[in-house]
Amino acid sequence: MTDIVFIEGLRVDALIGVYTHERVARRPLVFDIEMRTDTRIAALSDQLADALDYHAVSMRLVEFAGESSFQLVETLAERCAALLLAEFGVTGVRLRLAKPGAFEGADSVGVVIERGHFA
Repeated sequence: MTDIVFIEGLRVDALIGVYTHERVARRPLVFDIEMRTDTRIAALSDQLADALDYHAVSMRLVEFAGESSFQLVETLAERCAALLLAEFGVTGVRLRLAKPGAFEGADSVGVVIERGHFA
């Protein structure tokens, strides 16, 4: 049995985009993340050391995405999912990466990916 720890609406300013006008300034991105993990030990101990620290996860993603300069949201999403699997020991990740205001007429565009064991 595994559980889900989530982070919703994590805002990160990053340099991302294919077009010239997108490469001159950072723009806001929004992450929604679900991470599959077993929370039972943390629930029993009531200790952060036994939990998936969503603050640490958030800060790591802010750092990574903020320093990146990928062209595609697909690339950034893939790298972020790989980072979560490798560095935080989660067994699965569902990550939604939105790029608000990227396309006139749409509130947001982006991708949703699932990596690891998330079924």
